[in-house]
Amino acid sequence: MKQDGTLFDAMKIDEEPWTSLIEKARAKKIRVIPTVMWSNGAAMHKILSNTKKRIALEDEITALVKEKNFDGIDIDFEGKYAETKNYFSTFLKGLYQRMGKKWVMCTIEARTPIDSRYDTIPKNIQYANDYAAINNYCDRVRIMTYDQGSIDLKLNKAVVGPYVPVADIKWVEKVVRLALKTIPKKKIVIGVSTYGYEYEFTALKEEGYRYDLLWAFNPKYSLDLAQQLSITPERNIAGELSFTYSPSSFIASGAVATDTAFSNNDLIASVAFFQATTSISDSVSKNFVTAPLRILWWSDAVAIKDKITLARKLGVRGVAIFKIDGGADPAIWDILK
Repeated sequence: MKQDGTLFDAMKIDEEPWTSLIEKARAKKIRVIPTVMWSNGAAMHKILSNTKKRIALEDEITALVKEKNFDGIDIDFEGKYAETKNYFSTFLKGLYQRMGKKWVMCTIEARTPIDSRYDTIPKNIQYANDYAAINNYCDRVRIMTYDQGSIDLKLNKAVVGPYVPVADIKWVEKVVRLALKTIPKKKIVIGVSTYGYEYEFTALKEEGYRYDLLWAFNPKYSLDLAQQLSITPERNIAGELSFTYSPSSFIASGAVATDTAFSNNDLIASVAFFQATTSISDSVSKNFVTAPLRILWWSDAVAIKDKITLARKLGVRGVAIFKIDGGADPAIWDILK
């Protein structure tokens, strides 16, 4: 999306490799549903709260789908304000009415159960997504069950040691079960990550840790680094892989970061999630009891298999992989097959 509320063809969909991919998908009777992505909360509120501009956007998206003969559209509007909720629901309703038999797919943020997110539950809880409206106007609902960080206080307290999961299987189940109270399982798709994060962390005097997010990475980066440091990554309590190391050992080993680490700009909202959800105190350095260490935590094929097993257990529609770009654990293809 452009910030003026009009579409921008960032992927250049009329060029290769998309033209060949779409042709082959259609030959196999696979639906072709592009994503419209927006992550500017202020711009979204400005456009969606303006009746004329909201309707123009509904019309523009519908015209695109019909012109290109797509099977539908995926609406991925992230970082909405709570006051945008009703306007977003109205937008989905208008789009759904215009699309006819074409699908409206909705990709939404994960919602952690309130009693797991807060020690003391606030009196006035506001959400940016109206699950009832999303159920009414979305043919599929993809829940972004990743970038968990430290949002689940119950799980945080149950763990001894550093804990910054991308997507703990226990948390994912909580999120999906909460959604199932409003949205039928035939519509729900579990979002699955293929990446990880590296943090600098420090133990605090009172309890817990301070975490500073350094960057996101593809699995090869962590495996190469572990090999250079002679460390064996371990399956952690979240069902993902992780290991810790001292920055001084990194320097002593002569280890060099590879190009499989990537900018946080490649993961929309990945920087914001930690800032928004962390429960770790911003204590000053006098409260630290150890020198800073590093922790790498990521999702591999085994962690993804666990999410697929969960999808079957809960009877939901399936899983959606974020992201497929050659950087994932190669074993993912055996898992998906």
